[in-house]
Amino acid sequence: MAELLLELFSEEIPARMQARAAEDLKGLVTGKLKAAGLEFSSADAYVTPRRLTLVVDGLPDKQPDVSEERRGPRVDAPEKAIQGFLGSTGLTLDQCEKRDTGKGEFWFVVIEKKGAATADVLPEIILSSIRELPWPKSMRWGRNTFRWVRPLHHILAVFDGAVLDGGLDLGETQLTFTGETRGHRFLAPDAVTVGSFHEYRTEIGGAFVMLDREDRKEAILAEAKALCEAEGLVLRDDPGLLDEVCGLVEWPVPLMGRIDAEFMSVPPEVLVTSMRSHQKYFAVEKPDGTLADRFILVSNMASEETRNANITAGNEKVLRARLSDAKFFWDQDRAVKLADRRDALRDVKFYDKLGTMADKVERVSQLAAEIAPMVGADADTARHAATLAKADLTTGMVGEFPELQGLMGRYYALDAGEDAQVADAIAQHYSPVGPTDTCPTAPVSVAVAMADKIDTLVGFFAIGETPTGSKDPFALRRAALGVIRLIIENGLRISLLPLFAQARARIAGAEGAAEADAKLLDFFADRLKVHLREQGVRHDLIAAVFELGGEDDLVRLLARVHALADFLATDDGANLLAGYRRASNILRAEEKKDGPFSATEETFADRIDPSILAQAEETALYDAVRAADTEIGNHLAAEAFTSAMASLSNLRGPIDAFFDAVTVNADDAALRTNRLRLLDAVRTAMGNIADFSRVEG
Repeated sequence: MAELLLELFSEEIPARMQARAAEDLKGLVTGKLKAAGLEFSSADAYVTPRRLTLVVDGLPDKQPDVSEERRGPRVDAPEKAIQGFLGSTGLTLDQCEKRDTGKGEFWFVVIEKKGAATADVLPEIILSSIRELPWPKSMRWGRNTFRWVRPLHHILAVFDGAVLDGGLDLGETQLTFTGETRGHRFLAPDAVTVGSFHEYRTEIGGAFVMLDREDRKEAILAEAKALCEAEGLVLRDDPGLLDEVCGLVEWPVPLMGRIDAEFMSVPPEVLVTSMRSHQKYFAVEKPDGTLADRFILVSNMASEETRNANITAGNEKVLRARLSDAKFFWDQDRAVKLADRRDALRDVKFYDKLGTMADKVERVSQLAAEIAPMVGADADTARHAATLAKADLTTGMVGEFPELQGLMGRYYALDAGEDAQVADAIAQHYSPVGPTDTCPTAPVSVAVAMADKIDTLVGFFAIGETPTGSKDPFALRRAALGVIRLIIENGLRISLLPLFAQARARIAGAEGAAEADAKLLDFFADRLKVHLREQGVRHDLIAAVFELGGEDDLVRLLARVHALADFLATDDGANLLAGYRRASNILRAEEKKDGPFSATEETFADRIDPSILAQAEETALYDAVRAADTEIGNHLAAEAFTSAMASLSNLRGPIDAFFDAVTVNADDAALRTNRLRLLDAVRTAMGNIADFSRVEG
């Protein structure tokens, strides 16, 4: 068994593309190896900014021999057909065999194909994998026609200790496979020769290249924390930045720098965002969680103390320029009150057919005032907060850092003397942005956040711009999930359909689009299924309750779903579900012949004729269904869903006894119809709680 070592050495690969590229290379090569009949024991991919590395161990020295049987023409076929078959196989007639297939005699041949040497098969596997790597963006360099993410410098391709024959045609030049690689660009740029992965890892490790991505992350984190602890400070947790920075360095050396005191009056979110997005610096906090005047940079150099000090000073100088811009925006933006910026929103388009951002603010402010009493907020306060919520979009700071929208509005509102709950609502009205984002709980914040999301959802559904497949350019799935979380996590008793109608009434050109509201409610049902599935709730139970129609109170719906889940987890629930399915199957079969057996009368008593109930089991089921039907109706009206399920469980015994003793399709037509209507009464009573036909399992 032998080892394949492959390294694609290039200019720096964008950090965001590295991990995926390593997995893609591994998937392409291993998939092609298997297709070629080359099994292996293990395959591992590695990535640094300048190299994609793959090691595949346990490869055989040759492909397995294969035997292929082919059927040719009939024995009495024309000579031309027989010769054509022989020509395609490369064999002679005496190497063929006659066989009677039951449909006549045919020529058969068994072709033995010797497996090729693995070293001869690998070059094309490697080259085709390189060409097929699906980079999000690619480029040409020099006069070459080959496209790749960044200019390739060499391809190390070693199998069983020897360099493979071949190379990649770039168009103008060719990269011949090599057994050489290089270390760190500045610290160890000389070529080194390797013949195995062990040698490779040892050599480049000694040449200031930390090959394993996770090792680099651990090294960055450990040293950064140690630097902070030495100063009595705490490294701010930022896994996303850590992932990115480990893709920028091959030999990480964390260093600590200082933020000038003049910038510490700028909101901490601005400082963190500027350091993170522009410079890839980690923020540092004091033990109380406030921002410290320090930062962690990660150098790609191993240097003596003097040089490290120079590197730190250089980064502090660059940061000083960045933060000077941020402080300028902060000072300039506060010169104009947030309320005075609202008119400028008339020049900011929200979306075609949905008007400007000023139009949206007007709609949201009215809707927020209507939602406010439902969530315990003051209507005027919610309306006022909504009128200011988007005003920071016209500030220089948000223009520079769009991710700070809302948050900067809060600072500018407080600076202008606005009430704290108004300022908080401005900051939180975009939340929750995702499943892990904090959900607002303050009443005014909830009212504005819900109004903003519902206006967006209703608007885009009204003009027909709805998500399709995996495409959701307006983040409507995220908006719906936000509304769901606002309602569920705050326990709000809100009916969605009236809110949809109110929002739609304010959208120009959306009149008569009430059907879009029903479509939007179905969209909410789908999002709710996804949300609850992640929490372990079965999606089919949500569908069973939603199928009843018209349920737009999510808190009530969830109470029904949880009660249904608890009921079905009991023996009574499981057995009753089996009885429901048996009754439904019988009714479905008979209704195909005779039409529906559901009566049009309003009362239960009018559905079935008790005078012709011939057996005790029929009477018992009739009495049980009649009692349960009344009880269930009362419990549902009182939203006592657990009690409704308890009433339903009383049907378990009678329906089991009915199926054991009663022949539904009796010879007497009246008796048969009465019994079928009795089963329909069971189906109807259960259907008042949920559509049990949607329950799986």
